Amino acid sequence: MAEQQPSHQFERGTDGPKVIVVGVDGSDSSLRAAAYASGLARRQNALLAVVYIQPVMAAGAAFGAPVAETTDRIAEDLIAQIREAAGRLKGIYAVRWEFHTFRGDPYNGLVKAADELTADAVVVGASEQAGHRIVGSVAIRLVKAGRWPVTVVP
Repeated sequence: MAEQQPSHQFERGTDGPKVIVVGVDGSDSSLRAAAYASGLARRQNALLAVVYIQPVMAAGAAFGAPVAETTDRIAEDLIAQIREAAGRLKGIYAVRWEFHTFRGDPYNGLVKAADELTADAVVVGASEQAGHRIVGSVAIRLVKAGRWPVTVVP
């Protein structure tokens, strides 16, 4: 008697990422990363989680600088840009997205965001700062963490 093999059926479009996290900070490379991640999310029918990490600057706060107000304004500006871009594409491309803010340094903030949002993939822009080539950028640290597929957009 022949041994029965279990039947495996291929399901198109169900094996890709369900949640894609993209880090944005208003820089050109982060906005390119958001555009790239948006395309991935659209093609995979995934949720695009747009994340802004609000820096905690104890030194600035000690001198009376309005750090929280400034980073809140940046977050508001980013979400306005995202809503505007989504509005322009309405009816052409459908992308499910959410905007999240976390406080902290960029690396730890993105790790926390990816963990809390159960990310299947992380997309970030390449660092535009020359010193990061020596010390290590957020993107390199995320790749080295090895916890999610990480795409670095130039």
